[in-house]
Amino acid sequence: MTTPINQALANPITEDDIANFLANNPDFFQRHAELLATVQFTSPHSHRAVSLQERQAEMLREKIKLLEQRIMEMIRHGNENVLLSDKILRWARSLFLTINPAELPTEIVREIQDQFAVPQVGLRLWGLAESFASIPAAQAVSEDAKVFATSLNEPFCGLNTGFEAVSWLDQPTGMSSLALIPLRSGVAGSSAPAFGMLVLASSDSQRFNSSMGTEFLARIGEIASAALSRLR
Repeated sequence: MTTPINQALANPITEDDIANFLANNPDFFQRHAELLATVQFTSPHSHRAVSLQERQAEMLREKIKLLEQRIMEMIRHGNENVLLSDKILRWARSLFLTINPAELPTEIVREIQDQFAVPQVGLRLWGLAESFASIPAAQAVSEDAKVFATSLNEPFCGLNTGFEAVSWLDQPTGMSSLALIPLRSGVAGSSAPAFGMLVLASSDSQRFNSSMGTEFLARIGEIASAALSRLR
């Protein structure tokens, strides 16, 4: 015959059992309030024994500190977004004020370099109206580059592995990372054939890395595409 003692030995109480009991009996510590005063923990900060109340206070301080850090990060990101929006608006304004369409490619390249501190910027266009076929941005581009631009549903960011677009830069030597932005009619991500491509380059291998977000670059592409559509 199995005795209660043997049953207890065969099925010892686990930590989960205790946790479930306390969760299902919230009034346990009301009935045994004296236990709270005897519970002690080792503080991860001072490495001394502290009471439950002290440890709870430490944990609350840690949570408050983390929340403060997150709030500061949100404020910083918010400020950065405001500055970035201002730069985009100034850039777009400069394009609106460009009266001669033939000057738009040069204006786009110069303003991206100035407003967004991009070391090297290149631009090539194809399928333009005959009256703009002789502008510098309309220099010959290989069919492979055109197909590649059309294949991009979003801007490409990553290391320079010998892309043809690097040769469009004024000083292509030493450029380690690139952002390649397709130019096409319609919103970013559309399936319309590309009629050009922007290349942003830096000697910093992490400036345009494969893990960065491309939403801002996509907006740059949309604005540039809309402005350059006047040349088609």
